[in-house]
Amino acid sequence: QVQLLESGGGLVQAGDSLRISCTGVGRSSYGLAAGWFRLAPGKESEWIATREFVAAIRYNDTTLYADAVKDRFTISRDDARNAVDLQMNNLKPEDTGTYYCGIALTIQAKPNFYVRWGQGTQVTVSL
Repeated sequence: QVQLLESGGGLVQAGDSLRISCTGVGRSSYGLAAGWFRLAPGKESEWIATREFVAAIRYNDTTLYADAVKDRFTISRDDARNAVDLQMNNLKPEDTGTYYCGIALTIQAKPNFYVRWGQGTQVTVSL
C-alpha cells in the first residue's frame, strides 16, 4: 500500500488563498478516486471534493464539490508528483479544520467508502 501524505496547511486570514497537497496517489493506491475531507473540533467529518486519479480514465476529468466550497475550491491532479491538490480561495473562518485526503473505489462523498487515509494537514482561517 502507498502512503498518503497531506501538506501545505497553515494559518491564514479570511479571504486568503491556500493550496494543500496529497501525495502518494496512483494506481498502487488500489482505487480510482481521491477525495478531500475536513474535520473540526466538535464537528463531524465534512466532505469537500473528489476526483478520479487513474490515468486510464483521466479523459473523463470527473470532479465533484460540496456546495459549501463550490466555486471557491478546486481539486486537481499532478501525475508527475503522484498528487492530488486542493486549491482553496477566499477562505472563511468556517473552513478551519484538519484536512484529510483519502482513496475510494468510486467517486463519492461518503467517508465510510474511503479505504485509505493520510494523517491530515491543519488549516486555520482567522477573522
